[in-house]
Amino acid sequence: MWTIARLAFKEILYKKIFLITILMSIAFLVFYGTATQFAAGKMFEGVGNPGMNDPYFLLRKNMLSTQLLGVGLYFASFITGLLAILSSVGSIASEIESRQIDTLLARPLHRRSIVLGKFVGLGGLLTVYACALFIGIILVNQLMGGPYMSVEVTLQQVLKAISLFALQPLLLVGVALLFSSMMTTINGGIILIILYGISFIGGFVEQIGVLTENDSLVNIGIVSSLIFPLDSLFRKMTIFLFDTADDPISFASQGLFGSISAPSSFMILYTILYGAAALWLAIRKFEARDV
Repeated sequence: MWTIARLAFKEILYKKIFLITILMSIAFLVFYGTATQFAAGKMFEGVGNPGMNDPYFLLRKNMLSTQLLGVGLYFASFITGLLAILSSVGSIASEIESRQIDTLLARPLHRRSIVLGKFVGLGGLLTVYACALFIGIILVNQLMGGPYMSVEVTLQQVLKAISLFALQPLLLVGVALLFSSMMTTINGGIILIILYGISFIGGFVEQIGVLTENDSLVNIGIVSSLIFPLDSLFRKMTIFLFDTADDPISFASQGLFGSISAPSSFMILYTILYGAAALWLAIRKFEARDV
């Protein structure tokens, strides 16, 4: 298994898509840092010397700073998700299509070792990437935001949030391996991207439903989370980071990237079991597949 994990790690590391993603991530951080610095310098221009005891000023500051950080983290989640999908959905299917899988199957390896090895290799690298990008966004906010646009977060909040942020690529890799063991790369990629979109659109719909007290919209959001619970991880992550559990104005301060309807601990457990079940099914499907 560890040999396959090392091979999978090196394979994605040397692919052009990973190099391009790294370069574009650096460009994104530079752009995001510039925007944050500009916002910090211009957003409150002309308001004089506002006092931190002014309730209106504090509310405006919290709304703008948390929404700016939320946008950065949402886009970071989007980049990580796409990289996880594109790098793992063809990890088995492409090798079957090109007959490269014959080289691995000719060795005394269990098929489950191949699937688990790819999960460890791909998941490990993507987890490191997700953590690095998350920390980069936080550092940009803290260093470039100044006293007005930086969000006050503690180390405990950051650690709790990053643990859920890092689970997102692991969930995607597990599901991608399932599709890769069942169908072609293109079909698996299309289905997974659609599920990805359903999850996040459903999350937005649920937040709007809670805000407008529309039970139909809330139920649509819940169903989408059960179909593919990726958005639940992001919503729970923002609650941990901004420490807004049971805060009635959290949605107003964070906008659509926050959460007025906090995912429960059961939902996080469901997400973990969902990923584990997808990985188990990937092993079973690959073992039963005639290649």
